[in-house]
Amino acid sequence: MINGVTIKINVDKYLLSALQEDITGEDVSTNAVMREEKKGIADLICKQDGVICGLEIFRRVFELLDEKILFKANFQDGDEVKKGDLIGILAGDIRAILSGERTALNYLQRMSGIATHTRDMAAELAGSGTKLLDTRKTTPNMRIFEKYAVKIGGGSNHRYNLSDGLMLKDNHIGAAGGVAKAVEMAKEYAPFVRKIEVEVETLEQLEEALAAGADIIMLDNMDNDTMREAVKRTAGRAELECSGNVTKERLREIAAIGVDYVSAGSLTYGAQIMDISLKNLTPTE
Repeated sequence: MINGVTIKINVDKYLLSALQEDITGEDVSTNAVMREEKKGIADLICKQDGVICGLEIFRRVFELLDEKILFKANFQDGDEVKKGDLIGILAGDIRAILSGERTALNYLQRMSGIATHTRDMAAELAGSGTKLLDTRKTTPNMRIFEKYAVKIGGGSNHRYNLSDGLMLKDNHIGAAGGVAKAVEMAKEYAPFVRKIEVEVETLEQLEEALAAGADIIMLDNMDNDTMREAVKRTAGRAELECSGNVTKERLREIAAIGVDYVSAGSLTYGAQIMDISLKNLTPTE
């Protein structure tokens, strides 16, 4: 989860980079109308229904510009919000509010959009034994934010990066010379505490993976009938993950087949941003 320590150690560098992207020299517009420090307040307003996510990131962007800035949130990450809700009030140096507005909103809108989309997808699996997973199909330098948003929305995280888990995909299998050889080499190389996941596209490859002792088998782009047969043949000898062509409309059917996991890259790349605005900026002195 993203907390104060995580922000300072792993997140600040991304926020600073985003601010530097937006302010390469100076904020000309702000400096033109605000020549010296002046305190002010602004309202953070929700403009559509959804799940709010990224409030601490929103706050931190402004703190990096003005350590004395205050943000009073009326909600917390994971709360459902409605159009017109006052999400919070920002108070501090008007120059920091103006300069940080777009960067802070970019994070908040993106993360809230992913959380909203994920909750909508996860609802289709409610009551089943199938977990909804994200993928590594994330926006470059946004992974920590996007995967956090998936969790807030009710999904689960697959491996965070290439160092986090051992997954043998089609090209790894091709490079190794087959499913069985790839699993054998992975077992020889990886620490014993690592689970080995292997991607298969056919029932023949499934049999190879089972015989080789794979821990998790990803059923890639299989139709429902083939997946049913895969579940039957596996008979609990490995965990099964469905991946590829996963849509909201298919989720209940997939869960009914009996796989353990379903992964969807669309949780991150298919989510629309949530409409949120910082409005009513008013001087207080």
